[in-house]
Amino acid sequence: MSIPTPALDWSRQHLSSLPDTLWRRTELQRLNLGENQLTSISAALGQLKNLTHLYLHNNALTSLPGTIGDLRQLHTLDLGHNALIDLPDSLGGLTNLEFLYASDSRLTELPASIGKLKHLRYLNATDNQLTALPETIGNLARLVELRLYNNRLTSLPESIGGLTHLKELHLKNNPLTTLPESIGGMNNLMRLSLVNNRLSTLPETIHHLRALTTLDLRNNQLTTLPDLRNLTHLRYLDLRANRFTALPASLAELPHLERLDLRWLPLDSMPAWIPTLEQRGCIVYT
Repeated sequence: MSIPTPALDWSRQHLSSLPDTLWRRTELQRLNLGENQLTSISAALGQLKNLTHLYLHNNALTSLPGTIGDLRQLHTLDLGHNALIDLPDSLGGLTNLEFLYASDSRLTELPASIGKLKHLRYLNATDNQLTALPETIGNLARLVELRLYNNRLTSLPESIGGLTHLKELHLKNNPLTTLPESIGGMNNLMRLSLVNNRLSTLPETIHHLRALTTLDLRNNQLTTLPDLRNLTHLRYLDLRANRFTALPASLAELPHLERLDLRWLPLDSMPAWIPTLEQRGCIVYT
């Protein structure tokens, strides 16, 4: 007979404070305090050293105690939908963390110590006010999915190319003007979303992303494309609302392309190779 995991669910209880007795529950492995009215968390949180899952989402937290870094067994930490201005440097102590949700707050930066989260697989920091990423982001060697849309990023650090296990990179709704050449090092990347940025060029190294299946470039300022013919797994390519007046014929050589969106482009003329793609079964929107 299996023994139940020690857990406490106090979500949706209209809590604005927590009793001191909570911090004596050192046996707890799962603690859900989400969807309450908490504005702060006691430093005594660090006493719950057996926690593997901590949910603090949908509160009114403006800060976290530094002792959160003492929760060395944490696997999942949900901080989403709060009013956090920053994250403590001690976050880097969570060396077993795999899932970090920090969306929809007031974050203007991520701590450099985030690079110490060697087991992190999923990072969501969407809907914040991030203007830059720390160079240490490239140390997250096991990261599989990175969500950074709806921020204020104008560039990415060169170190981001170190995310060689990354499969999804979501960057829509930022004012990005450039991408680093190192992005070509993400040789496992399958989905790249760059919708609603300010990109006028793409790095030539993008042709190294041979695992890419989806490339969404809607609503940028692109006038040219690098050679994409090496993206032999590409299935969806969205070029809508850019500034192309012509497109390379090499796009017709993409063997698995299923959908190509060319709407709202100021093309001088429709490419002659479009029927070739359509005959192969690719849906082309013009």
